[in-house]
Amino acid sequence: MQIHLLIPGLLWPAATLLGPAAGLALGGLATLLGRGRRHVREFEPYDRQLARLFGLEGEGLPLGMLRRLGETDAAAPPPGSHWLCADPVNLSFAREHLLLYAFADGELAMDEARELVAALNDVFADLGRFEACTPTRWYLRLDKPSRATLYPLDDVIGRPVKHFLPEGEDARLWQRTMNEAQIVLHNHAASRARENAGLRAVNSLWLWGAGEIETALVAPAKAVQATDPLSLGFARAAGVPASAPDPADALHQDTLVVLDALRKPAQQLDLDAWRNGLQAIEHGWFAPLAAAVQNGQLKTLRISAPSDRGTLEVEVRSTDRWKFWRKPHAFDALLKSIAPAPAELPTAPPPTHPDTDR
Repeated sequence: MQIHLLIPGLLWPAATLLGPAAGLALGGLATLLGRGRRHVREFEPYDRQLARLFGLEGEGLPLGMLRRLGETDAAAPPPGSHWLCADPVNLSFAREHLLLYAFADGELAMDEARELVAALNDVFADLGRFEACTPTRWYLRLDKPSRATLYPLDDVIGRPVKHFLPEGEDARLWQRTMNEAQIVLHNHAASRARENAGLRAVNSLWLWGAGEIETALVAPAKAVQATDPLSLGFARAAGVPASAPDPADALHQDTLVVLDALRKPAQQLDLDAWRNGLQAIEHGWFAPLAAAVQNGQLKTLRISAPSDRGTLEVEVRSTDRWKFWRKPHAFDALLKSIAPAPAELPTAPPPTHPDTDR
């Protein structure tokens, strides 16, 4: 029996003298870190790691189609259709840089999203049709496939937008579309109302995820447990059973478990939400799985934690329970030992991001 936990956001982006996890009771995680083999490998975007687990590599990762496929409350996309993620964002100036920020869950209302999407459809009917599956997850169904390099939203959050503009054959089309969308959204009554209420306005959108599913996906395990639509989309495209995360069910067969609750708090530097989420994962997953390894019920547990600081990899095997000399390793101490993400604004895109239709 093997379980692979994929936990984006587990590594807090910046270490401090106090420590972001200081004072939290994380005995299960400390046991796993101490007993297992751990290392931090170089940075690789979370979406690329997820794609690689399903046997999908190279250029043009179809993340828009796959995330749309994973939306549970929307009709399945028709076969052969082409999709982009078209997520609402807020642009604001910091010194001389125009920075992009996403919206937290619950920050936008569905009525606002519907109004803004309707306005976009009035203007961009020649491109396709926009839709909002949730207040913060929007899509554009294209009339024809895109041939442009479009950077994923996670790569751009908190960074200067000018370094991540569309490139490639259709670059001018999508740069112009983004600029025109900014005008539409900025001038909309819903955005003005948010500004008047002291809330962040939806003053732009970010288009990303161009590509088509050209090869069959391969499931990395017999089952996938996740709640985020991108992971669910990958599972459905691979034809593998998908369900909500449940540690008891995961122990019945080889399972990939994607725990997405820490990703946005880490991106948005929401320390309280991140600490609460980490505590929940400790109680729900780390502690019971540490016990399952100890009693031999779980043969192998892998933990992968992608972040801007690199990816933490931990592997714990049932035979490790006899290695009594391996003492628990405090998570906060581990965080402090890992080089922090760059504190200054980058002047160029991350070097590990090739020019692809990601």
